[in-house]
Amino acid sequence: MRKLWLWIACGPILLLLIVPIAALVFRGLSASDWENLTRQSVLDALWLSGITTAITVVLIVMLGTPLAYLLARYEFRLKRVVNLLIELPIILPPAVAGLALLLTFGRRGLFGPLLAEYEITLPFTSAAVIIAQVFVAAPFYIRAAAVGFQGVSKEIEDAGRVDGAAGFDLFRTITLPLAAPTLGAGLILSWARALGEFGATILFAGSLQGRTQTMPLLVYNVLERDLNGAILTGLILVGFALIALMISQYLTRAAQTD
Repeated sequence: MRKLWLWIACGPILLLLIVPIAALVFRGLSASDWENLTRQSVLDALWLSGITTAITVVLIVMLGTPLAYLLARYEFRLKRVVNLLIELPIILPPAVAGLALLLTFGRRGLFGPLLAEYEITLPFTSAAVIIAQVFVAAPFYIRAAAVGFQGVSKEIEDAGRVDGAAGFDLFRTITLPLAAPTLGAGLILSWARALGEFGATILFAGSLQGRTQTMPLLVYNVLERDLNGAILTGLILVGFALIALMISQYLTRAAQTD
């Protein structure tokens, strides 16, 4: 009886979390207008999302891994402040994130005059899409990677040093492989977050078909004039998000069992 009451208490939030996704999936699968998936706008958005998120993931790994290792293995002044600032984009309102990027890289932004000297324009370009994705998605990877590096026993690393490994070789051959499942889980979540990025992108990069219009922006743009197209595009995003979540959970379990 106690378990029944617990299920009843959990019912409203379960319905709120599950029913909207189920409604989207049901409406998408029952739609007859599947030819929308072959429309040029959908193909352009799918291609752009794939290219930009791939570049974003590479940048996040290259730039985020050293920072995650620093946070995991070293103590320094203001470390807690740095951690807070790194994770702030996770909960920052998307419109504020886009505004912050404009004030940093826009023509009148902090680096605007410097970029203008080299005739570099970032806002409303594909590069702006990537910058926005890195800004909102990198914290997921950095946080997971730091946890992964913290989970590698220093005794194992010390044993590696005894065997002659040191410096980058120690990191490459021992620390990185042991932390890899956790890093992979965080990277998958970062990719999924980048794929679903909307608010910062539309403010900083705009929504130009074939140039800055990613899949989430396409859903927003076609919602009023082509509901089925928006539903089917949204269904693709749900599928990608579900796959990413399943892979991330699998890697997390793999890391916990090691």
